[in-house]
Parts: sequence; C-alpha cells; structure tokens
Amino acid sequence: MKHHTTLGIVLFVAGCMLSGSVRPTAACTGIHIKTQDGSVLAARTLEFAANLQSEVIVIPRAAEFVGAAPGDRPGLTGKSKYAVLGANGFGLPAIVDGLNERGLAVAIFYFPGYAKYQEIATNDVGKTIAPWQLPTYLLGQCANVDEAVRAVRAVRVGAAVQKDMNMVPPCHYVLHDAGGRCVVVEYVGGELSIHENPLGVITNSPDFPWHVTNLRNYVNLTVNNVPPIDLSGLRFGSFGQGSGMLGLPGDFTPPSRFVRAVAFSQSALPAATARDGVLQAFHILNQFDIPKGAVRGAEHGQETSDYTLWTSVADLTHHRYYFRTFENSRIRMIDLHQMDLDAKTIKKFSMGGDEVIENLSANHGDELRSR
Repeated sequence: MKHHTTLGIVLFVAGCMLSGSVRPTAACTGIHIKTQDGSVLAARTLEFAANLQSEVIVIPRAAEFVGAAPGDRPGLTGKSKYAVLGANGFGLPAIVDGLNERGLAVAIFYFPGYAKYQEIATNDVGKTIAPWQLPTYLLGQCANVDEAVRAVRAVRVGAAVQKDMNMVPPCHYVLHDAGGRCVVVEYVGGELSIHENPLGVITNSPDFPWHVTNLRNYVNLTVNNVPPIDLSGLRFGSFGQGSGMLGLPGDFTPPSRFVRAVAFSQSALPAATARDGVLQAFHILNQFDIPKGAVRGAEHGQETSDYTLWTSVADLTHHRYYFRTFENSRIRMIDLHQMDLDAKTIKKFSMGGDEVIENLSANHGDELRSR
C-alpha cells in the first residue's frame, strides 16, 4: 500500500494564508533558542483571522510527492528520505511548520509585496515546485541546513497559482537545524536569496536584510536599568524596572515584532536543558500573543480580526514538537521517535480541545501556621 503526499494539490500555505473569503495575514513571529546542554529549538507563533483546523501530522519515510509548476503543469516528483513531524491546516498532508527525523526545521512566513519567484523555462519544469511546497519537500529530502541550501539552489520555485486562493502566494522561509545554523530563504525580483540568520528571528515584510538594518535604530536598548542623572541640581531616576528597554516597539507590525523578538530572545538568561528551553521559548512568545480584536482589517466589506491560533516549539535535538492553542494553553507534545517512521499512512493528532481550569477549592487548602 502506497502513501501519497501530493504537494501539487495542497491548499494551505504555512498557516499564513487562506482561500475564499478569509484574508491572508502577516503577523507570525519566529525565534530560536540554544540551551546550555546543546539542544536547539525553533519556535513560532501562527496568526490568522479564522480557525485553520490545524492538526499535528507525521509523514512517514518514502512519501510520494508531485510538484506543481506554473501553467498547471506537474513539476518535480519523487519520494522523501526522512519522516516529518509538524502542523498542517484543514486536514491536508502538508507541513505548515515542522521538523524531520534529522533535526531540520522549515516554516513558511507570509511575505506580501516582496515575493517574486523564478521564471520557469520549459526545460526547468521537471525540477519545479510551487511556493507552498518548499517546506515539505526540504524536510523530506534534507538532513540539515547545508543540504537544504543545496536543494533550494537545485530546484526552481515558480509563480504557480493556488487555485482555491486564486493567487500566487507570497512566501519566505526560515530553516533551522540541530547544529544551530539558521538561514532565511527569499525570492525577490525573481532571484533566490539566502541569508545567514544567526539571530534566528523572522517575521514578515520587508525583506530580511531590511529588518537586520533596522536593528541599528535600537542599539541604545539594554537589559540594565538606566542610572539616575543630575540636571541643574535635580536628580532624576526612572520610575521603576525596565528603563533600559524604554523605546522598544510594542505594536504588532512585522518590523516592531522583529525588533522585539531579537531583544527578548537575545536577552533571555541561558536555559539549562531542552525542557527549560521549551518553556523559555513559550514565555518569550507570550510577548507576541495577539488577542482577538487587537489587530483588525476589512475584507469584502466585513471586519476581520487576526489572533494567535497556536504557538509551537520544535526540539531539533530530540525531535519533538510542542504546541499550545488559543483555546487551550496547556503544552502538548509529539515525540517523532515514538512513531512508526516507516508507516504506510500519514498519522494525525488533534490540536483541538478547550482550556481546563482546575478547581483547587475542593481540598480546602493547607493550614498556614504562624512563624
């Protein structure tokens, strides 16, 4: 029995776009964490204006795939080498954000106004995939960022129209591996650009070099409180903690989120273990959690409101995928090595479920004794 991962019919692009009446969003934030025991973690938020019905899926080894080229032509075909774990959308066999059994992680982030893909000549069709297919392809074929960069250079990504969206989805990509290397892949002006990303941070538009340059506007920020100053015999001190970060942008635009993600991920105290790092990553990404109603737009005359559907952490060292959702803040995990990596079908795990509020009053509490 063969199992198929037909990338050419995938309707979903990395959690950051949707067909029909729901508009695309551009509010996802990604970071990475390196812990003292050598573990590497890749973490991100996913924002949208509607429930994407995401599941965690496991795509086994030898999954077949079919690429899509512009003009509704079949592109690159083959079978994957590695098993893949991550989140999908709408029950589809495509990874929105995930990792493979070798510790490579790949995710798509929305990139409006900047993405322009490669021209596809007739003799390139057989090595072409669509923009939304790149993460699943790389995770299935590559063991680390070095291999993934070579694979990206060997394939062509063309302006294939996603029929249900009636558009060519604008994307850029972040790649992490268990060795700690991170790169950003962008297609701008029809050319492939690969940017080293030692900060491990990504948001959305503008392009990655612009965000790095923009950090120069915030070199004054520090984790240390600003000392008091004397002016004309008067002494002025800060009102309280955090004065060193005064001026850190707090809005939800991609440039502001990029600066904030760098500030928090770089200033966080080192986590000792992978477990500590997982918890630290979730705490950092709390700073990017968008409540319903804080980010609003309009589509087809109706108001839309983006919010944080789910947040994930991929442990690239131990090959585990952690997540929590808007409806349930409890952290849940899937361990890839507890799965059958040579299974004949794709397995799925529900991300659904409501928050559980524990009632502690039944035990009447413990007696507080005076000292």
